[in-house]
Amino acid sequence: MPETLTADVVHALAPDELEEADLQPELETLAAGRHVLVCRKGGTPSWPERILAFLRRSPIEAVTVVTDEGVPEGEEFTAQVAETDLAGVYEVVSGGDAVDRS
Repeated sequence: MPETLTADVVHALAPDELEEADLQPELETLAAGRHVLVCRKGGTPSWPERILAFLRRSPIEAVTVVTDEGVPEGEEFTAQVAETDLAGVYEVVSGGDAVDRS
């Protein structure tokens, strides 16, 4: 079931960089010819949010997103995604606004 995900890109891999990366075989198969984005779920936190997260000892949730469109490192995006069988890995749902970088 698709869900809306807002995330901040921490690391981006273009399709031509996938062979050099040490990806799980299942992720490598899923990402063939596509972009892989390692992201901070929820977008970029403000300084007060970072301090509260530190004091509450709530970790930053990292997710991996497989998409047809690339998003540069450091940018925030919103997309409709579907969870895959791999833990913490999402796939952008095709159709409509795939990736919104507003």
